[in-house]
Order: sequence, then structure tokens, then C-alpha cells
Amino acid sequence: MSLTIIKGTILSAPAPGQLEAVPGGYLVAEDGVIRGGYGTLPEQYAGAPAEDFGDALILQSFADLHLHAPQYPMLGMGMDLPLLDWLNAYAFPTEARFADTDYAREIYRRLARELVANGTTRVCMFSSLHTDATLILMEELEKAGVTGYVGKVNMDRNAAPGVLEETTEESMRETLRWLEASRDFRLVKPMLTPRFTPSCTDELMAFLGRLAAERGLPVQSHLSENDREIEWVRQLHPDCKQYWETYDKYGLWSGRTLMAHCVWSDIRERAAMKEAGVTVVHCPDSNVNVCSGTAPVRAMLEEGLKVALGSDIAGGDHLSMFDVTASAIRASKVRQMTDPARPAFLTVPEGWYLATSAGAAYFGEQPGFAAGNRLHALALADDDLPQPHPMTPQERLERAVYLRQRGAIRAVWSEGRKVFSAEG
Repeated sequence: MSLTIIKGTILSAPAPGQLEAVPGGYLVAEDGVIRGGYGTLPEQYAGAPAEDFGDALILQSFADLHLHAPQYPMLGMGMDLPLLDWLNAYAFPTEARFADTDYAREIYRRLARELVANGTTRVCMFSSLHTDATLILMEELEKAGVTGYVGKVNMDRNAAPGVLEETTEESMRETLRWLEASRDFRLVKPMLTPRFTPSCTDELMAFLGRLAAERGLPVQSHLSENDREIEWVRQLHPDCKQYWETYDKYGLWSGRTLMAHCVWSDIRERAAMKEAGVTVVHCPDSNVNVCSGTAPVRAMLEEGLKVALGSDIAGGDHLSMFDVTASAIRASKVRQMTDPARPAFLTVPEGWYLATSAGAAYFGEQPGFAAGNRLHALALADDDLPQPHPMTPQERLERAVYLRQRGAIRAVWSEGRKVFSAEG
């Protein structure tokens, strides 16, 4: 049996809007599985070595449920363009470079390392349409200690001719090749990824729906991100009253489905998500950057939808989920100021829950550092910052969310093993 004991100020999100603190506590895991967080080390562990981080915060690591790996090189570019123009001008040409496997290896290795260094250990991620590059991405994530799902993108229409495109037959064939080749990965698994409805023919969508049913595969895509996009979908699928139906009619709408954005999802579309158990991935940075809007997150939560957060690089402009959490809170405040209903904005504990426990729930975990969860954690030291007064753990977390603290993450654990140390 392998034993991990981490000492510090343990802080977790056991329920929406709640934080649980154990100052000077011990987080204990056996064979990578959490046994508990304790104020005093239980007798059965007496004498066992503990990694002592002093007063550092011991936090849940992040789950980033929506990001585009091949867009990593173009972070911060094209932010003056709306969504569809941005895709054509920047995203598609950048993704086309991943036909080069050497380039893919270089970029994806850097991405994987940066994710871990920022405390992100669980992901649901888009690759490009290139099978070999997608397999490289899965390999580099697994080597770095990132867990979760990766999807080879499917797009057989409305792509970028001569730049980024695949035929229906190619998309089907390469998807099957990718699924076969990814069998040996232990911590990074395949996820079916129709880019979005306008990029996939009916034939391809039906094929992916059959695969999802036959092999029990999860699905990720985009939904109601932009008003122009919604109108485009309406023209392509006049038989569907709402955008979500274009996924449902092909068997791509279930409790294992992730839908990013949902900025313009009305009460009927939200009801369909709740009924099916679809998880909404809120991407506040990209929604603002490419002028899509601000999602009705408060309404979603009050209606009982499952909501998590995504960085959505490179529509989003940074990987740090501390920053994404702050952006989600700010976006909710904008929503309160602009929505006639004046919905309550997200608090820091609520935002933190969405960035950690809510995302981990997609992988079958219980909220917080619950016994039985796999150990996914980070140690954050903030002792070099000025203290306005003796601060509570909750206040320290609030400052960590809003204030970029380079070098503050001292260590990261994923699936029970340490995958990052600031000491090298």
C-alpha cells in the first residue's frame, strides 16, 4: 500500500456555496484514494511520513471541462472578432498545422506541463481533426499526469477548404482508427467530438450517435454560443425547433454529454438539458472575448442543471482556472447589471465549487475531499503576500481567485501521485 499524507490548511468545497476548512490538518490517501481530512492525524497513521506545507492552502485541483488543445499557440489572438469570423481567420488555420506530428508533439508537451503547473488535473479537451496528433495529445497529457477525456474533432462540412477539412468517409474511418489506437491509454480516454452542428453532416452525426450508443462513449460539443450560429443551425435543420434537438435526434444527447457555452439557451433548452442530464460548461472568458454574451448561470443553477467551468482556450485567453473562476464571478455580476430579472451573482465559494467539485462530478467523484475520491489536490503558499489582518482560509482563497500569484502553487497531485513540484 502506498500512503500519501499532506499537511497544511485543508480547504474544500463540499457543497455549492460552502467551504470547509481544517487549519493545520492532514489529508490522507491510500493507494491514491482519499481516506479523509483530519485535524489530528489518526492513530493508525502515527509515525508515517507527512509532507508538511506549513500554513499553505491544500486545495482541490481543477477540472477544466472545455478547451481546444490545438489553439494553445494562438492564445490572446483575434480577440476583436466575433465567433464565426474568429474561427475562419485564426482557429482553423492554426489547427491545420497539427498535420505535422513533430509540431504537435512540441506544442502538446508544453500544454500538458502548463496545465499541471497551473493545478489543472482533469480535462475534457478538443483536439484537431488529425488522428495522429490527437494520439500524441493523449500521450503527452497522460505522461504529464493530466486525466480525463480527449476528442478527435469531426467536421465534414463548412470547414476551411484547402486548410482544414475532411470528407465524411475520412471522418468516419479516422474516428474508428483513433478509437482503436487509444485503447491502451489508462488515464486519458476518448470522447466523441462533433465540432458543432454546422460542421457535421447528418450522415456523420448519425454515425457518431451509433458509436456513442454501441461503445458507451461520452460526447462533447458546442451549443447556443452565438446568435449568428443559432440562426445558421436553424437554416441547416429546419425540422428542429431548437438547437439542442440537432444533437438529440442523432443520439448525442445524454447524461454523458457536455455542451459548452449555452449562452443563449432559453428556459425550454435548459429544461431539455436538465431532463437528459447534460452538463453545461460555462466559458466566461471566451463568451466575452468573441462577443457571444454572458450565460444565465444563476438561472441554470436554480433550475437544477449541472454546470462546470472551462477555460475554452483560445477563445479564452489563459489556462489558469483561478482566473476562469474570477471571470465566471465577474460575468455573473455583469449579468445582474444587465438582466432585467437582476439574478444574484456568483459568490467566491460558488465559483470555486464550479471550478472543482462540479467538474470532478463529471468523472464520478463526490464533492470536496470526500473519502473514496481519487486524490486530486494542490498546495498553494501565499505567505509572501502582505496581510491586512489575520486572514481566514476563506479570505485567502478569495485572494487566490482574484490575485494572480506566480509561483504560489508549490505542488500538485493527480490520481494519487505528485505530478508537479515547484522545487523541480
